[in-house]
Amino acid sequence: MALCLSTSLATAVVAANAFTLAWTHSIERVRWEEAWRVEGEVLVLDSVRVSGHGAGMEPGEGATLKDGVWTWHPRTQHAVLRLTRSPHTADYDWCENGRPCVPLGILLPSDNAVTELRVCPTVMPN
Repeated sequence: MALCLSTSLATAVVAANAFTLAWTHSIERVRWEEAWRVEGEVLVLDSVRVSGHGAGMEPGEGATLKDGVWTWHPRTQHAVLRLTRSPHTADYDWCENGRPCVPLGILLPSDNAVTELRVCPTVMPN
């Protein structure tokens, strides 16, 4: 499946059926990880893992705590994921297929605003 990542300056296409976005919370300084998968034309948030809580990081419904990490499974569907990227915080990490995570900026440089992520539209052959 192809994912389209877009800023006001550029667009990148990434082939992935599942991925994890991770970042360090700007105030609490703890890691937040979200596991996403593609289902048809939407993105499904399968699970969230947070190494702590506080300042807008409350564990979600049904969360469990194991070895200091809260985990829960929202399974919410999203047509578009909007990521705010700031020059004042570290970029998101992009993780997939068991490979080491890389800064999102390697896939698509930030415009210091919002990056939109969605399933790329499919073009039907004539």
